Amino acid sequence: MNLDYSPEEQKFRDEVRSFINAKLPADIRDRAQTGQRGSHEDIIRWQKILFEKGWGASSWPEEFGGTGWNAVQRHIFDDECAEAGTPMQLPFGLKMVAPVIMRFGNAAQKAYYLPRIISAQDWWCQGYSEPGAGSDLASLKTRAVRGTDAEGEHYIVNGQKTWNTLGQYADWIFCLVRTSTEGRQQEGISFLLINMKTPGITVKPIIMLDGEHEVNEVWFDNVRVPVENRIGEENKGWTYAKFLLGHERTGIAGVGRSKSALRRLKALARRQLGDNGKPLIEDSRFRDRIAQVEMELMALEITNLKVISAEGKQHAPGPEASMLKIKGSEIQQMLTELCMQALGPYALPWLHDGQDLAGSSQPLTEAFAPRDAGISGSYFNVRKTTIYGGSTEVQKNIISQMILGL
Repeated sequence: MNLDYSPEEQKFRDEVRSFINAKLPADIRDRAQTGQRGSHEDIIRWQKILFEKGWGASSWPEEFGGTGWNAVQRHIFDDECAEAGTPMQLPFGLKMVAPVIMRFGNAAQKAYYLPRIISAQDWWCQGYSEPGAGSDLASLKTRAVRGTDAEGEHYIVNGQKTWNTLGQYADWIFCLVRTSTEGRQQEGISFLLINMKTPGITVKPIIMLDGEHEVNEVWFDNVRVPVENRIGEENKGWTYAKFLLGHERTGIAGVGRSKSALRRLKALARRQLGDNGKPLIEDSRFRDRIAQVEMELMALEITNLKVISAEGKQHAPGPEASMLKIKGSEIQQMLTELCMQALGPYALPWLHDGQDLAGSSQPLTEAFAPRDAGISGSYFNVRKTTIYGGSTEVQKNIISQMILGL
């Protein structure tokens, strides 16, 4: 594989970079440069800016409002966004439920939901995991019972979802629910789209290790969902769920953000002094660890390009998505661990303390810049990457079964 960009691809990179420099709001840029976490309003603002440009969904087909970019263009776009510190594009709508709607939804569902996702009218969240049904997702117990009344056919949903990311802001949730208890567990699951404003839904916060409210429990108490909000066939939701997870695991690889984190680590190691009084980058052991994670990241980038290239040819992500998920998660954790080691006593233990310091306009010491203040929060936050989207152990089982035939 030729890793050098062609003149046309370099021209495209310049176009993306110029657009970001011109259109990324100054306050969002400042927060990124000082290591502060952006808000959900920032995510919506940036998505609207991209939508106005026609870049709202880099991986969508043009028929649904996407860019029609090839794999390399999408990769370049992600790289430039990561380098500039733009807000993330919310994956739950754009990269998870939208591909399911495109592939398995009916015409009315495509016409209604997809334009609202790409234009940031609707914020989506995920309703998969339950207490006791995370890695073993097929054992989920949230129940949807079908019925009919004067308003038409509907499901009544009861149960609980957990580890729901950013559901406190959501307009909609895509849910796996049990519609049958007969046969294999996987055969009795359906895929529902549920309006979060429906009576009977309660969102309860779960505070994470970094002190942030990022995930939730979501409770359903006799929640009425129209049958037309079901994707595909009843009891066939497991098929759609696996399709969605392939897209989620590919996205978890996070190559662009990891490349940006690697650059940050190198800059930190150049100015942070070791026990010998010399910059950490000159310590052979620490330098070797940086080199190791950089090589793994390069290998991940090549694999990621292969996977998204195949996806562009209408091939759904297969077991290779599990490989991306494993290595991407591990690399993210290694990078934050090395940053914490590089900071030493300046690796502040709590994110909120760090955020206060991040607002400072002056470096706290010659070795410690305001942007470093959020590193400890990042370290605690990425502890979850080897669990969500299917734990590392589950991904290894998938690889052993689908690639090795074990």
